[in-house]
Amino acid sequence: MFTLKDTKENATMQEKTEKGPKASKEALEFLSSIRPEDIDRCLFMDSMVTVSETGKDIGEFCVTVKNAVYNDEPCYLVHANSHGAIDNIPCGTSIMSYVSKSLETLEESHEEYMKLQEHTLDKKMHIVRQGNHLVVNRVISQKDEVKNKVFTFPLHTLQGFVSETSNLLIMRILAQQKKVPENLTFLSFDADTQVGVSTYRKLEVTKQEVGKEMVEVFGIERTVSSAEPLQTPATWHCYFLPDGHLAKRVQVGSSVTMNLLHLPPVTSEDERAHKSVYVKKPLVWEEDIELYSKFIDKKEEMKADYSSYIRQHPEIKALLADFLQMVLLRKPQDVFSFASDFFSAFDSRRPPLSSFEASPDTTAAKDDKS
Repeated sequence: MFTLKDTKENATMQEKTEKGPKASKEALEFLSSIRPEDIDRCLFMDSMVTVSETGKDIGEFCVTVKNAVYNDEPCYLVHANSHGAIDNIPCGTSIMSYVSKSLETLEESHEEYMKLQEHTLDKKMHIVRQGNHLVVNRVISQKDEVKNKVFTFPLHTLQGFVSETSNLLIMRILAQQKKVPENLTFLSFDADTQVGVSTYRKLEVTKQEVGKEMVEVFGIERTVSSAEPLQTPATWHCYFLPDGHLAKRVQVGSSVTMNLLHLPPVTSEDERAHKSVYVKKPLVWEEDIELYSKFIDKKEEMKADYSSYIRQHPEIKALLADFLQMVLLRKPQDVFSFASDFFSAFDSRRPPLSSFEASPDTTAAKDDKS
């Protein structure tokens, strides 16, 4: 339910967008120059490992692009996920999006999590085009606090906007073309879901060892800057193979690097042309943003319900702890029979006889004593 405060914040956000940064002419020309065959060469999967400063594998990073259909219109399904542990703190990001043939974001689901000692910090963002607007729903959950904000942006103020998934396709296209136009600046969301700019710059061509081979990689720098002057820009350096496969990715200032371990198999143009079109199926909830969102909401609702029930019945933990302790002490051969005996003691319809007296192990112990 929207409050007066939410309405004022949304109006302020729209005003900032109207008066805020704009995409460069070069960026708009680049988007209009992209042909369907340019994107068709980007329909493949990248799979990388996340490595710490000491060279230890601490996670993985995967990106998949497929043909798809959204509301009966052909488009692309982009799925990216990263999971691992940084400084022994489990964290990850998952993005699933439907992108149009002109690289416009039709719908996108973005989730980030970080498992701290006492709670999980969870950030979710859902983007969807509704008529002439882009609607963004952002939910941040931390401990028992949930913050929810909805922003609405008129599409005419977002000319040249590039989402995170559209960025992945743009990077592949630039890598295959082996050039980055000067002054390539798009609109993009910053960490606070405010409209900033995303700027691309060519890096020096360098050599990188992939598997047992030394290969030449093409570098691209991407910097996302906020409209807020006090917010520090975020910069990534990405290096690509000639076919557009990602070979290395690192955020400037981060202690981790994502590396390609093995060279991907060579795919011919004929094989790409015969790739099947992925059609969104209502029952495949993992690949349907709406169903996936409902699944996440239902899962969180059930977790909250279960947690509430356990808090109201602390005897559950005590009972399970006693059972587990007894199992480890007795080490019965037949755990199911032992569990039946153990929990039958709590059956009000059972005669007042100790379940342990009925246990074969207990009986054997009594016989030994006699």
